[in-house]
Amino acid sequence: MKNVFIALIAFAFCGTAQAQIVTPQPSPKAEMEQTIGLTDVKLEYSRPAMRGRTIFGDLVPFDQMWRMGANENTKITFSEDVMIGGSEVKAGTYAVYAKPSAAEWDVIFYSDATNWGLPQEWDESKVVATATVPTQDMPMDIESFTITFDDVTMNGANMGILWENTYVGVPIQVMTDKAVMASIDRTLSGPAASDYYAAAVYYLSADKDINKAKEYMDKAMSMIDNPRYWQLRQQSLILAKAGDKKGAIKAAKASLAAAQEADNMDYVKMNKDSLKEWGAM
Repeated sequence: MKNVFIALIAFAFCGTAQAQIVTPQPSPKAEMEQTIGLTDVKLEYSRPAMRGRTIFGDLVPFDQMWRMGANENTKITFSEDVMIGGSEVKAGTYAVYAKPSAAEWDVIFYSDATNWGLPQEWDESKVVATATVPTQDMPMDIESFTITFDDVTMNGANMGILWENTYVGVPIQVMTDKAVMASIDRTLSGPAASDYYAAAVYYLSADKDINKAKEYMDKAMSMIDNPRYWQLRQQSLILAKAGDKKGAIKAAKASLAAAQEADNMDYVKMNKDSLKEWGAM
């Protein structure tokens, strides 16, 4: 009993020794998401506070690169391609830096988003876009560094940067019209080969009208220049079930040859088994 009591005291002491005091971060992390048109934008950054300091031209020197926030670099993620400063920025995640001056800022989008603050060695080839935008004075101070998405329309928004009494708006243009027009063209031009193929396979697997499955598969194959072995395999099964043994054998042999070329032994075996069942081997 004495040994158990000593062990409990030791355990309690270890727990106390390992405990850590938790305090708020001076520059707390913030995340926000905004849909602009059809593009999802995610922003991750840290928010330092003024705390009585002069910010621009002092804490943040003019005409020098700034991490635009605190701690690790500010990151922005686009789900689709966008336009910034006249440059096309591909879908992906980027670091955002700035070079402030009294009258205007250069806001820079950088392809390496893994740095803690500024990169140790700046690589100009990783700059994907630079927007030069004028500063605007605000009638009141903003205590905490803030980034917003303002003036959101279906075609773009301004990424607003606010701190102290300064506002900078970076225009981001999204490709909404291009995406919508492509969607309209695809939809109004009728089903694609993949749609017909998916419908045919569903009809087969759900034991629905096999003649309808054959009709869908015929349409799919007529739209595919080079059918793959798994597509030919499904075609052979549909033809066999529809009573077209000759067509089924032809499709299975084509699937077998393609599967052998791709070194997919599962499909090689399935096709050989079917050809044997249909009297072709």
